[in-house]
Amino acid sequence: MTRESLSSREVCQILRDLALGTRSIQRISRQASPGIDAGQIRVEVDGWVLNLCQDQGTLTRCESCIAADGRSATFADWHRYGTDPVELLSTWERAQVEGLLADPQSVEARAI
Repeated sequence: MTRESLSSREVCQILRDLALGTRSIQRISRQASPGIDAGQIRVEVDGWVLNLCQDQGTLTRCESCIAADGRSATFADWHRYGTDPVELLSTWERAQVEGLLADPQSVEARAI
């Protein structure tokens, strides 16, 4: 049995929509590395759950994603095909998403 996984382009489109302000975002959790501004942030974007990695406030990659319909993929899936969803973003889109993740008012925390 094969599982249907998400393409990097599907996940990138969610991030693009977020950058354009057409989707809402909520922070689920944040795991920071002690002493440095790096770590993972888990967010929900209109039913999609994304685990994003940051280093000094810069979005570095999408570690994993679960779509609203239950399909999922991880960095290993995208690495195999050579493309991480974050790498598909334009410079402006990436900056917009980084700004949303940095602004506590734009990313409302919630408990899972």
